[in-house]
Amino acid sequence: MVNVPVFKQFDDRNELADKLAGKIAAQLQESIDNNGKASLLVSGGSTPLALFKRLSQTAIEWRKVYVSLVDERWVAKEHADSNERLIRKYFLQNLAASAKFVGLKNMYDTPETGVPMTEDHLASFPRPFDVVVLGMGNDGHTASWFPCSQEIDQALSTDSLLLAVNPGAAPHPRISFSAKAIENARQIYLHLHGDDKLATLEKALEGDDVKAMPIRYILQHKSAAFDVYWSK
Repeated sequence: MVNVPVFKQFDDRNELADKLAGKIAAQLQESIDNNGKASLLVSGGSTPLALFKRLSQTAIEWRKVYVSLVDERWVAKEHADSNERLIRKYFLQNLAASAKFVGLKNMYDTPETGVPMTEDHLASFPRPFDVVVLGMGNDGHTASWFPCSQEIDQALSTDSLLLAVNPGAAPHPRISFSAKAIENARQIYLHLHGDDKLATLEKALEGDDVKAMPIRYILQHKSAAFDVYWSK
């Protein structure tokens, strides 16, 4: 058994998506009931697509939910590698079409020059974030905190909300929320599929070098509730 406070294991990815969507939706609605609005940060890639579909079909007051991405590749919104494209196609549909989505990519040529505008766009975003859904690469990166990037120290230490990242071993410049911005979320989920990701998580738990495996920052510094949802 993985040594984290909450580890949920599923044999079926769709069952995981059903359970996690239900948990997220309930937490968002609770925040709406208590505060009048809620906030959700999600990760891109193929892992959360089933989750996005389930969330889009879940009945809560989506018009009061602010949604953004944990990180984004600095590519056109229609680009095949754009996380925003996936969000719009699979999540911001059906019942969730009225959610208030704030994308990270803007008109500037580089993330370095675009960060200030995106931070302005996020000014009304409810904080601390109610729910953050993280993924993890086989190198132990999460968000765009890449161990191979020159910005890894900044990603893990800055008090800024966002930063630009140029990963050496992954395509495209990126924009990412910082570690400190995410660690203060009320709830963090780590959403994983496959034996390889489970092995990566176990490796991360065995050591303490955060820059070598940046997911360790969340494992070591989380102040929020932190749950791992994993399926084969």
